[in-house]
Amino acid sequence: MSTDDLSYPKSIIAASLYIFLSLVSTQVGAADDPIEYTGSHICADCHQDQVTDWSGSDHGLAWTSASSGNLLGDFDNSQFDHDGVRYNFRTNFGGYEIEVLEKGGQRTTHPVHSVAGIKPLQQYLIETEGGRLQSFDVAWDVEKRQWFHLYPDQDLPPEDGLHWTGPYKNWNGRCAECHATNYQRNYGVRSGVYRPTTSEIGVGCESCHGPASKHIDWSDGASFEDTRLDAFGFISQPVTQAGELNQCAGCHSRREVLTNGTPPTGTDYHDAYNLALLRPGLYEADGQIRDEVYVYGSFLQSKMYAKGVSCTNCHDPHTAELKAEGNALCAQCHSPAGNPSFPSLRSAVYDDPAHTNHPEGSVGAQCKSCHMIERTYMGIDGRRDHSFRIPRPDLGAEMDSPDTCTDCHSDQSQTWAADHISNWFPNSTHRGPHFGQIFASARQNPVPVTGGLQEIARDTSQPGIVRATALYLLGPVQNPKLANETADLLMDADPLVRRSAAQIQQTAPVSDRISRLMPLLLNDHLSVRIAAAKQLLDVQPSDMSRSQQAILNAALRDWQSSLSTKLDAPETHLVLGGMALTMRNFPAAKSAFSTVVDLDPQRAEAWVMLVRLTQALDGIPAAQMTLDNALTKLPSHPQLLQLKTTMRE
Repeated sequence: MSTDDLSYPKSIIAASLYIFLSLVSTQVGAADDPIEYTGSHICADCHQDQVTDWSGSDHGLAWTSASSGNLLGDFDNSQFDHDGVRYNFRTNFGGYEIEVLEKGGQRTTHPVHSVAGIKPLQQYLIETEGGRLQSFDVAWDVEKRQWFHLYPDQDLPPEDGLHWTGPYKNWNGRCAECHATNYQRNYGVRSGVYRPTTSEIGVGCESCHGPASKHIDWSDGASFEDTRLDAFGFISQPVTQAGELNQCAGCHSRREVLTNGTPPTGTDYHDAYNLALLRPGLYEADGQIRDEVYVYGSFLQSKMYAKGVSCTNCHDPHTAELKAEGNALCAQCHSPAGNPSFPSLRSAVYDDPAHTNHPEGSVGAQCKSCHMIERTYMGIDGRRDHSFRIPRPDLGAEMDSPDTCTDCHSDQSQTWAADHISNWFPNSTHRGPHFGQIFASARQNPVPVTGGLQEIARDTSQPGIVRATALYLLGPVQNPKLANETADLLMDADPLVRRSAAQIQQTAPVSDRISRLMPLLLNDHLSVRIAAAKQLLDVQPSDMSRSQQAILNAALRDWQSSLSTKLDAPETHLVLGGMALTMRNFPAAKSAFSTVVDLDPQRAEAWVMLVRLTQALDGIPAAQMTLDNALTKLPSHPQLLQLKTTMRE
């Protein structure tokens, strides 16, 4: 069966969702393309200085071979013990290997395939089967020169999905594309085998500049009629803030990937990824970083982003280091001289005790100490918040959010910090209402602040990610009235807002839903098309014209094609299970949830659905067997125990 055989979801049900997905092409940009990747070594012939800067950078060393020049860890018969598990690191016939003795006595030995990163930690990759790479949980602390466990507080036996051999530590599907150049994971749905391809391991020159074969031709005197190319033989990319962020944000953001691997050069961010909004667990209610969110979602909240600042204003694109040390970096703009590139910036003295209210040269006098809160991930890797915010300890208790003041002065209260700031800046205009106050309330119960969330969603002075999050927080209380009131936001200029607005339309009358969402299916980014298509999944063909059916089918194929590139992930099969339930294809739903627990036996929500579907399709005895199997994996889970009690009755 091909995608042309599908007329609408009913035929998907008849043919089986999984068969369909297994046949969808996972190739991105599969058409013939004479523009080829050449490798960073070619660039050095003409761009020696840039290649020298790049070769020792975090980008250049993001993924390297397991050679003595690249490994920093102690493989000289060193030993590390953690939580009853022993790890031995050694060399063997010129290579490197790790021996693991599990708690239960299971002993395995794994050759080191390759190396991830250079500082502040280095991880090692193990090839557990042909093509499948897993990131090892014991890493090397480069500064302290010692082994440490990335998850010291977790008990992770081999059968746990979070164990280093499990699906969540898979390098191919979760990490590789941001550590390589032109990486495609190429996961075989039927075989369960990866056949990855890449032009170069490490983030090479062509990761940012695009494939260089035509540029080399240009250097030899060639000219081009290909409209895709700029004057130098590269695929044209706008030399703007948006163009630059498009290059960096693909990897420096918390997002859902929509393609098979590295998207083609010049692909818009929203055609390749779903950016994570300011959700609980990822961000504080006021938008400060909480979990590892990789910068972009924070930066979008900043005034710097709103004024046109981009990554290379602060970071050297080849060394990936800061352009200046300490406060000198910020003083490029925040100084009496100002910066003509940003004329709206007030020229003033900032790097002075009169502004910092801390002794000159102290930690507290550093701009980043007050305006870029730091959180540590992967055990030792400190990351700074890039929303560049003014601390608000006065709202900390109300928003249940931290602040940089008491982050440093941990022995003091937020009231103490707020009083000091008020005394230092008595006439400040930065102590007004904050969206975090509404978001904090909405996270507990959105009903009382529905009006406030709508106001934020419509406030174009707010960052787009904030407005989109306001709509996301309205999800639990959506209804036809709310769908009607927010319908105009489907045409908002920001794709994040359009994506979230589409999700509010689920409860709209079918005819309204179709008419409102159809424009998004025609002329919008992939992430928005998919969001709109999801809200029309349960619409019957009889409710639409033939042309509308064709438009929706095309968008559903986009979604299905995207899902087909991620069938190695348990969470994808959760989505497929929900999709099948919406379409009332219960055998497909059962198959999906069964795959989830095969990939990750700790996914209780999948076990619950699998037991219920098994009972409905195969009867109580079969469901009891499934439940018994679930309880061997999760013997104390309350929902499963409740199911056991219910089935006995």
